Amino acid sequence: MAQDLIAREVSKPFDLSEAPMIRTRLLRLGEQDHIALCTVHHIAFDAWSGGILFKELSELYQAFSKGEASPLAELPIQYADYASWQREFLQGEVLENQLSYWKTQLAGAPPLLNLPTDRPRSDVPSYRGSREPFSLPAELSARLKELSRREDVTLFMLLLAAFQTLLGRYSKQDDVCVGMSIAGRNRVEFEGLIGCFLNTLVLRTQLPANLRFRELLQRVRETTLQAYAHQELPFEKLIAVLKPERNAGYMPLYQVLLDVINTPKQQVATPGSLTLTPMVSDTATAKLDLVMDVWESDNQLGGIIEYKTDLFDRETIVKMLGHFEMLLESIVNEPDARLSSLEMRTEAEKQQELTAQAERAAARHRKFINLKPQPILP
Repeated sequence: MAQDLIAREVSKPFDLSEAPMIRTRLLRLGEQDHIALCTVHHIAFDAWSGGILFKELSELYQAFSKGEASPLAELPIQYADYASWQREFLQGEVLENQLSYWKTQLAGAPPLLNLPTDRPRSDVPSYRGSREPFSLPAELSARLKELSRREDVTLFMLLLAAFQTLLGRYSKQDDVCVGMSIAGRNRVEFEGLIGCFLNTLVLRTQLPANLRFRELLQRVRETTLQAYAHQELPFEKLIAVLKPERNAGYMPLYQVLLDVINTPKQQVATPGSLTLTPMVSDTATAKLDLVMDVWESDNQLGGIIEYKTDLFDRETIVKMLGHFEMLLESIVNEPDARLSSLEMRTEAEKQQELTAQAERAAARHRKFINLKPQPILP
């Protein structure tokens, strides 16, 4: 019953012409058991905002439960101040510099990452989706972090290089664009504000088969650092200027996104016997073909991949995650290997191929010994 109520609440659309862009409900399951449901629109809220909201709610709960006044200090600026600052900052030479970089970087980029799908892409997407969790072995996680330190790259850069290699192999394309989310809170005054500061950057990488992974890693590092240096241009402004090929069936410039989640964890203190346990609700939607979120928990990397169920079956996504893990194993074992030689088949797939090869050899042998001898004519 509670899950049905949550599903209905999450799927209810917002009217963007009327505030607020947040809805809250308290579901009472029992005398001491409740679900606090908070539904927000992305136009007014990002992941960073979630930590701020729940920290402040905790502080208010503690104060109000004791009959005390709000302990929250007045904010030095409001979100409207940020919006005004952004408009003033992003013009003239700054705007031209940002536009010049992205025009050059994305010139001639492929409009679509042509991944093999289980069903044809529709011109009218439904946005139906699902999520598949995954977890990397602790030893592999440690070796990935060690490799990133050794190569002077962030964990995100390493995972992006590996993910683009995987996508290149799947799509048979050597020019791959992947989106990433960036917090956009590059001034200390913005860190305590609730709002949507998030921007999307498009990271484009060339993947020639003879390139070594270590070389690719440095190429991705440079591309990512340059993108960070030109992160102020809003994605919607970039689309308006570039005017890329548009199709209702997919997002322009990128259809796959990778994020490494490292937003600051807010300490949430609870008074007395109150215990808070976060719940994850599957919205059964997908904004893009694939969205991979990766985070670290207890020194182990894992995450969730969100996918469009109109395009992919769950079995396909599970297989892809298996290939990604094997590719990462191959990378930490041989970072100097050429992209074309990096292994991504699972052990089960290797065994299946060996079995199939043996069966084909046996069939050829049976065919040979069953050939009837032909008479030799004088």
